[in-house]
Amino acid sequence: MRQIYLLAAVICFGMAILKFYSARMNRSGPAEHPAAGKPWTTLTAEEAKERLDGGGDHILLDVRTQEEYDGGHIPGAVCMPNEDIHPDFPLPFEKDAEILVYCRSGRRSAEAAEKLTDMGYTAVFDFGGIQDWPYETTTD
Repeated sequence: MRQIYLLAAVICFGMAILKFYSARMNRSGPAEHPAAGKPWTTLTAEEAKERLDGGGDHILLDVRTQEEYDGGHIPGAVCMPNEDIHPDFPLPFEKDAEILVYCRSGRRSAEAAEKLTDMGYTAVFDFGGIQDWPYETTTD
């Protein structure tokens, strides 16, 4: 009987060690992207600026209202309010076009990014809000 208790203790101890090391390995693995599990990519303002300055074809989409846009926006941005983006309204962009989306604080841009990816757009980048944009803006 003593041998059975000893065997059970060894098995339990072994399982505890495996669980401990397994948990440590999961924590020390690669960090997930902030938007992990989302079909679009989240960028910082700096990363978005690099993409914009790097040339290439991209669409800079301001999803705030027209009034907010008129009050100041990133040069080259196109105003398309988040409320106007829906599957029944065809957008004039190719499905593989690189689309960089922003709003005021980041909430509407995340909603717009989700809508766009649900509509089949494959290169959607959300860089949050203009309030975090330390670069040039314009009212032109």
